[in-house]
Amino acid sequence: MPVYRLTDQYVFPDPNDADDNGLLAVGGDLHPKRVLLAYAQGIFPWPHGDEWPMLWFSPDPRMVLLPSDLHVSRSLRRTCNKGLYDIRFDTAFEQVMLACSATYRPNQDGTWVTPEMVEAYCQLHELGFAHSIEAWADGELAGGLYGLSLGGAFFGESMFAHRSNASKVAFVYLVRQLQDWAFQLIDCQVYTEHLERFGAQEWPRRRFLRALDRALQMPTRRGRWQWTRDSI
Repeated sequence: MPVYRLTDQYVFPDPNDADDNGLLAVGGDLHPKRVLLAYAQGIFPWPHGDEWPMLWFSPDPRMVLLPSDLHVSRSLRRTCNKGLYDIRFDTAFEQVMLACSATYRPNQDGTWVTPEMVEAYCQLHELGFAHSIEAWADGELAGGLYGLSLGGAFFGESMFAHRSNASKVAFVYLVRQLQDWAFQLIDCQVYTEHLERFGAQEWPRRRFLRALDRALQMPTRRGRWQWTRDSI
């Protein structure tokens, strides 16, 4: 499969043209219009170091979690119910991104949460498309995650934890809230055992793209998010 080089135009090739590693295109910038167009087509940016231009991926298979399929272990449920963390939405977006960028991850050289990504997604946050879910303890940010929302789809990007289970608790709160809002899917991008334990499954790309098209028929919930449930 050829890898496409993007131009100044906000246009992407068919995501089904990605190579065996999911790589579809190179180049371009992270202008909000380009990034939103990418996600709406099942494509996401994934930087691979300063020596490379921006890389855009649409992997096959795709890791997806249906909100109704969330699995919460007994131990994690107990942790959630203890009230160890104060869960907040959209109060420290940049701080969450920077914490994600500084988190060590085994078998990974460097981080994909580059300064360019931080700047771009902070713009998307200001525009009401990108969101952070935060776990606070003793007045400090203990863990959390961020992602992007379009229609009835949430695209998870990265998470971190400075205290035990903090990001997991934040994730549970996010999924429960998305259930209340009738979100249809959570895009987890690529397989990890961690996501599989939560109930996420690998879907063929074509199935994911069809489901994404349906989810995008819903209106996008823009602006600052807030927790609206009485309990998890």
